[in-house]
Amino acid sequence: MKGRLKQDLMDLMLVPGLSGYEDRVRRDLRDRLQKIGVESRSDRLGNLVAEFPGEGPKVMLFAHMDQLGFVVRRIESDGLIRLERLGGVPERALAAQEVLICVGEGRDMRGVIANKSHHATSPDEKYRVTPYADLYVDVGLSSASEVEAAGIRIGTPVVYAPNATQLEQDRIMGTSVDDRAGCAVLLEMARLLKDRDSGPPVHLAFTVQEEFNLRGALPLAQQIEPDIAIQLDLVLATDTPDMTARGDVALGGGPGISLYSFHGRGTLNGVIPHPALVSLFESTADAKNIPLQRSAHIGVLTDLSYVQLVGEGVASIDMGFPMRYSHSARELCDLNDLVSLTQLLDAALAGITPEFSLNRDDYT
Repeated sequence: MKGRLKQDLMDLMLVPGLSGYEDRVRRDLRDRLQKIGVESRSDRLGNLVAEFPGEGPKVMLFAHMDQLGFVVRRIESDGLIRLERLGGVPERALAAQEVLICVGEGRDMRGVIANKSHHATSPDEKYRVTPYADLYVDVGLSSASEVEAAGIRIGTPVVYAPNATQLEQDRIMGTSVDDRAGCAVLLEMARLLKDRDSGPPVHLAFTVQEEFNLRGALPLAQQIEPDIAIQLDLVLATDTPDMTARGDVALGGGPGISLYSFHGRGTLNGVIPHPALVSLFESTADAKNIPLQRSAHIGVLTDLSYVQLVGEGVASIDMGFPMRYSHSARELCDLNDLVSLTQLLDAALAGITPEFSLNRDDYT
């Protein structure tokens, strides 16, 4: 399992898929599902879903396939390119980063976000983060006409240059670990679900536009009308010196369960998980001797925030894998956490029988 997770993850990290432009990732995932022997379908937004019949409460198990990045905002007469951010891109992590301008498969162009030459930097500039609006990308061309002839236009999607590197101790570093790691776990779950002989109906979905407005999954959930929604994404690892006050989640320490998430900067939403699902995952982890790390954070949000509000309400929970350095060009996760997350999901789904209660009073 670990080898398959590693291969799927590292392959997916190399496929560009800016939020709203996920089609290459969707096609790649579709083809991987076909090789597993699982058929899938997509909707108008580009969500991809595979359905596994069963008995009991209907489950939507999903992860987002898109990544954050930029779109071209302006092309200067000298061929330099200005960017607009798409998603929560940290300005302090941008200077000197390599980017990929996604013109089309086989025609993409690499460039670099300029960083003013050190020898010309004044003392007050050395410790100042340059606002993204002042940054520009150099693709090596010398005029706007050359840039446009290469297929680059205002609105063209741009991502961090795709990268996937294995470090020591089964750790994977690179672009879009958020949430291609979740997608890799879903592919492994598809293998397990295909061969099971019992369990609840599961709609396994790869969703779009999470990094843009968190609502790409919403039309799909409205169509599926699940009883239960389980979302897979990163859990903030807090085992580095700059993060220790934020929690107690360690890379390599096992999967994470979110007990609280909230985002107040413009998007008043979050998830307080349903007690039936908290009980399910905690008891399953205990029974299977899988370490389960607890997380509660402000500033974190997933597309589950909107899925939970579909219809009469959906019993929802965010599950995930510890990850360091979120939203940067080099994120970091541990393959062993992905293995144990997959094992926990497989066992927990088996516990959702037709008699599984979603009555809150049975748990509180």
